[in-house]
Amino acid sequence: MDTTALDWELDAGWDPGYPELKHVVNRLPANFKERAMTRGIIVDDPSTGITESQILSEIYGCRKLQSLVLTGVRDLSDRTIIELARTVGGLRGLQINGCKYVSDVSILELVTKAPPLEYLYVGGGVVLTDPTVSAIAKTFPKLQELDLSEGPLITAVSVRDVWSFSRRLRCLSLARCPQLTDTAFPYRVKDRGKKPETEDKPLPHRPLTWIEQLEPLMLRHTAVDMRVLDLSGLTKITDEAVAGVVVHCPVLDQLSLAGCTSLTDNALESVSKLGVSLSRLNLARIPHITDSGVMKVAQECIELRSVDLAFCRQLTDLAVMELAGLQKLTRLVLVRVPKVTDNAIYFLGDHTPTLERLHLSYCDRISLKSLHHLIRRNRQLKQLTVTGVPAARRKGLGRFSEPPPERWPDDQKAVFRVFSGENIGKLCQFLDKEKARRQQAEAKNIPFVARSDDRMDLY
Repeated sequence: MDTTALDWELDAGWDPGYPELKHVVNRLPANFKERAMTRGIIVDDPSTGITESQILSEIYGCRKLQSLVLTGVRDLSDRTIIELARTVGGLRGLQINGCKYVSDVSILELVTKAPPLEYLYVGGGVVLTDPTVSAIAKTFPKLQELDLSEGPLITAVSVRDVWSFSRRLRCLSLARCPQLTDTAFPYRVKDRGKKPETEDKPLPHRPLTWIEQLEPLMLRHTAVDMRVLDLSGLTKITDEAVAGVVVHCPVLDQLSLAGCTSLTDNALESVSKLGVSLSRLNLARIPHITDSGVMKVAQECIELRSVDLAFCRQLTDLAVMELAGLQKLTRLVLVRVPKVTDNAIYFLGDHTPTLERLHLSYCDRISLKSLHHLIRRNRQLKQLTVTGVPAARRKGLGRFSEPPPERWPDDQKAVFRVFSGENIGKLCQFLDKEKARRQQAEAKNIPFVARSDDRMDLY
């Protein structure tokens, strides 16, 4: 979640004669005057060394505190959250993602004592149970952003309460909650006149769990404010869950379905109904989607700016060419899509002038000639990732790449190729010279020898 969402404007009723309040980032207020002015404390860098005891002392001193980001406080526990709920009366937002020492005890105290929050991020390691999540949904009617990601104990029971009671939500993350199934999401009312499809062979009987026996979630309202929804890593949801979500959230701007391995092209047909409202879509690691589903999305969602199709191994050049026609596409991820060839890269270079970031790592069928064409035609390109592409290992190209991460093993460092900023222009100039040298060699009927420097000598 983006911490900038916690940077609110001053209240309309605030005394204009009082000094302007501010946020303190990765440090603590230095003196009494700064404590009086501080409206938010953001500690998201663990290297600062700020401890829980220091945060506690600031809570007592900052009386006008309204937002707290404490993801960088390693020893944060229930003690601080309980004191926060009891002491700070104007709290509006709290972000404690990844704080593993925080439990249900303090969150329930927060629900009981704190004013109605607008932003709450308790994912990424904060282990909550269904009663706590249900209490959050029922107690905070003004909640606009909620992060429950990586909740191993969260089930459909509490998530259904979120859909039912948190009607002002703009951003919701349920990523990597392994217990969630279709029953956790709004149900799509099917066409009455449509006959059910018959299966060739019925599946063997399997005993149902109590969660699977829940009645479908029928909602009379729609989430008209919902803009960002993250369902990444929900391996148990099917196409029906996506269909219900799209009906209930008709104006989604960002949708992530990465890692939902049970989805098919039917889910993409439902996503396409979002139309022009959708601008960012993540479909990485969905093995069953094909060109047909991606083409349907590209034809209907014409305002798409970012599309992630990493590890979708069934996709071919047809899907990429359809996406290339999007007039506002700035980011495209095709990592490990092995069927992508030079034809798609040439097409992107000719028809997608708005493209700024392109990730083609481990696409083995791409040649250096098509990459040269792409960077020559696309002057807006700011980042090109071709790690693991055999053609990019040609000598002389490594000097234009960003340095690989230090923690990587030597074999991965050898194939690391990420070109960004000015290096893309330098790479283009280098390939222009190589093209000119190749043409001269052909004109003089002598063998072409690749060079790793910028000299124009043929041999």
